Amino acid sequence: MWQEVWNYGLWGNQVSDYALAIAILLIGVIAINIVRIVVINRLKNWAQRTATPLDDRLLHLLERPAVRLGYLGTFYVAISNLELHRILQQSIRVVCVIVATILVICLLGSLVEYAVRLYLVARRSDATLEQTVNAIVPAIKIVLWAVGLVFLLDNLGFDISAVVAGLGIGGIAVALAAQGLLQDLFSYFSILIDRPFEIGDFVVIGNLVGTVEHIGIKTTRLRSLSGEQLVAANTDLTSSRIQNYKRMERRRIAFALGVTYETPTAKLEALPEMIQQVIDNTANVSFDRAHFLSYGDFSLNYEVVYYVETSDYAIYMDAQQAINLELKRRFEAQGIDFAFPTQVLYTWHQNPAVSTNGKTAAAGELADVNP
Repeated sequence: MWQEVWNYGLWGNQVSDYALAIAILLIGVIAINIVRIVVINRLKNWAQRTATPLDDRLLHLLERPAVRLGYLGTFYVAISNLELHRILQQSIRVVCVIVATILVICLLGSLVEYAVRLYLVARRSDATLEQTVNAIVPAIKIVLWAVGLVFLLDNLGFDISAVVAGLGIGGIAVALAAQGLLQDLFSYFSILIDRPFEIGDFVVIGNLVGTVEHIGIKTTRLRSLSGEQLVAANTDLTSSRIQNYKRMERRRIAFALGVTYETPTAKLEALPEMIQQVIDNTANVSFDRAHFLSYGDFSLNYEVVYYVETSDYAIYMDAQQAINLELKRRFEAQGIDFAFPTQVLYTWHQNPAVSTNGKTAAAGELADVNP
């Protein structure tokens, strides 16, 4: 009796065939859930004990599409053992291929997004991270969907050679029509990947001076010192020399001062030590050197070099002001005069002079004028 029931035919298949399909489906579902409970849950517990949240996000990205792909594969294997109507069998195959392709593309897109975020976070965490991810990830996902669509059409029996050729010709036409835009687009990705500057950096690019406010696909916007917004094409920026002052860890300052020629030699020798004392007593700066440099037209020139231990321009100006004021006080206390532009004019005065033999001669008398 059981043999007759087991071999009983129904819709082109025996009961044993349906039983085998159900068994495959149940065993597959049970195996997937065991893996989900045992392996994935253990991995989640391990990930929660780590310091970084990136592994938790990776497991979250992999769990759902992987489980769905497992269910879909189990269902397809179970159904493939049955003899179904050709149209129904073909419809099931098409649906499975479409669903599997979508799941795989979504999984790959999530992995790409995770990899990009992991790379950028490991390299540097800054204000432009979200902008970089939002710019790169959608472009990669578009490529994945295009490749997935071609793969899907090929598996469904379509002739994709004409599609690929059409995409190639269309791509060339678009590239020629939008050459300038594409140049700016590639320059945009170059800026985001190479990071010559970031949002908030104070930069000098050619004749443009300002703080970076926005990095767009075609243009980058700067806020100048006088307040107006400067807009420049990305291509112009990547082809120019860029001075980024925000990344300057310390600022080297060199300035000159001059004293009068009437300053005694002893005071000239003591000047470098006096300047060093002034700079050492100033906050946020480090003394480098001070030397009697040269003889000027109207002054004895000294060159002074020190470092400001920050890139903040306001701190540099405060330090320079404090140094200048303290040097002025000490020079006044020591009786040392700062040199200023002067001009000395020498003239000859003709005075009558009588020689011993009674003859008159002209003698030159030197006089100086200091206006």
